[in-house]
Amino acid sequence: MSRPTPPTYKTRNWPTYNEALKRRGSLTIWFDPEMNWEAAPTGRRGRQQSYSDAAIQTCLSMKVLFGMALRQTTGFVESLLQLVGLDWTVPDFSTLSRRQKTLAVNIPYRGSKGPLHLLVDSTGIKVEGEGEWHARKHGGPKRRVWRKLHLGIDEQTLEVRAVEITGSHIGDAPVLPDLLDQIPEDEEIGSVTADGAYDTRKCHDAIAERGAHAVIPPRRNAKPWKTVTAGAIARNEALRASKYLGRALWRRWSGYHRRSRVETKMHCVKLLGQRLMARDFDRQVAELQVRIAVMNGYTALGIPLTEAVG
Repeated sequence: MSRPTPPTYKTRNWPTYNEALKRRGSLTIWFDPEMNWEAAPTGRRGRQQSYSDAAIQTCLSMKVLFGMALRQTTGFVESLLQLVGLDWTVPDFSTLSRRQKTLAVNIPYRGSKGPLHLLVDSTGIKVEGEGEWHARKHGGPKRRVWRKLHLGIDEQTLEVRAVEITGSHIGDAPVLPDLLDQIPEDEEIGSVTADGAYDTRKCHDAIAERGAHAVIPPRRNAKPWKTVTAGAIARNEALRASKYLGRALWRRWSGYHRRSRVETKMHCVKLLGQRLMARDFDRQVAELQVRIAVMNGYTALGIPLTEAVG
């Protein structure tokens, strides 16, 4: 039996997407004079914060985007403010480091029209240890530390809608309910697409509770579940369909191939750095969330619209 010919895709909005790619390389940085750079009084006793969360996130965004250390980030933002004629003070490196630990990062997104189709996957980001070449050639040290990044992206806009950071000892499936909790309750979720690692009762039940359709391939040795729940019923139907059609045909019929888009987004995250600069877990969480905010800004400039032509 011959292997089917893969389809050919064509980008329908190439002029618009080409302009978006050019804008991603623009060095034009805008500072709104009406921006709340200084922190508003909290009304509580004790020393008040000097800078708002927006100011701290702006500085950390420059740090992530240009791969600078904290001291260099301070000097870079100072030079930008001088060029635009703003007399704002800039937080020093110790203030940035201290505030990064408790920063509530604002991750912007545009939202999609109609139900949300969520694509879920996870990847590892290195914290400590030698590079891959050194580890393969010389064995590398035993201490190699990773953080696990769990993402849920909108299939339509390709923007990250849910993000969780855990240690490398945490599996994929236990984090899915936390990702779904980040989606507002009043927003309809049409489907959740994930790989076979999410084929668990907890994941299927969490998806069913949100009224969504699960596109998760059953494991090769999967057996029907006897528990009568909405998630178990949907999973058993997927199991019967995959056995009847075959795994390859079921993936095409169910649209499972759409999950490759979240894998592409993982690659985009690592383009901003293969490892984390922060050494504290809470600061690492903020660093990754700032990366996601920067990446969503890039995505909002424009995405390709492709369709199969043959």
